[in-house]
Amino acid sequence: MTKSAKPCPICKKARSEEFSPFCSSRCRDRDLSKWFGDGYTVPGRAALPEEIAAEVTSGHED
Repeated sequence: MTKSAKPCPICKKARSEEFSPFCSSRCRDRDLSKWFGDGYTVPGRAALPEEIAAEVTSGHED
């Protein structure tokens, strides 16, 4: 690891080339779990179910 390389975003250990940008499969899986569990959010109001449905159906033109 070079001095300019960033550490694992989860535990701050040195990154692994195999699991980059993480140090291990454990940290990679912890990050994925945060995405699935709403651990990461974007500021703003929540989308209404009708807005989500309209977005999903507008992309499927037959």
